Amino acid sequence: MENKRNEATINRPEGDRVLDAPYVFINIPDFIRQLKSEEAWQKNDRNGITVFKSGRVTMVLTCLHARAIMHDVLVDGIFTIQVLEGVIRVRTPDGEVDMQANQVITFHQLVDHSIEAMMDSVLLFTNNSSEVHDELDHVL
Repeated sequence: MENKRNEATINRPEGDRVLDAPYVFINIPDFIRQLKSEEAWQKNDRNGITVFKSGRVTMVLTCLHARAIMHDVLVDGIFTIQVLEGVIRVRTPDGEVDMQANQVITFHQLVDHSIEAMMDSVLLFTNNSSEVHDELDHVL
C-alpha cells in the first residue's frame, strides 16, 4: 500500500500529513487546537480538516461556531456524525434530534439532513461509501 499524503497549502503551510497508510494515528485534541487557532475559525462559522481519506472512507473533523448551520447535507454513502464537544440539532425529513458529546447519528445514503450548532461544537464526520468519490469535500 502506498501512503497518501495531504500537501501543505497557503492556509495550512504545515499541513503536510498522512491521510491514508496501513495505519493512521489521529490526535483529535491536537487537530481541534489547530482548527481553532487558524484564521478560518476566526473569519467563518466553521473550520474543518480531513484527518483520514481512503478510496471509500473519509473522516473530517469540523469545528462549528454557535448558530452555524449546514443546510441540506446529502451524502452518497453511510454517513455518521459524532459529537465530540458541544450540542447540535440535526433536522431530518422525520423531525429533529438534539445531540451532545459522545452521541452518534448514522444516515444511510442520500438522506437529506441539516446540522445546526446550538453552541460551539466539534464533530467528527465519517463517510463510508461503496464507490470511490469525494462527497465530504463538497459538503464541507
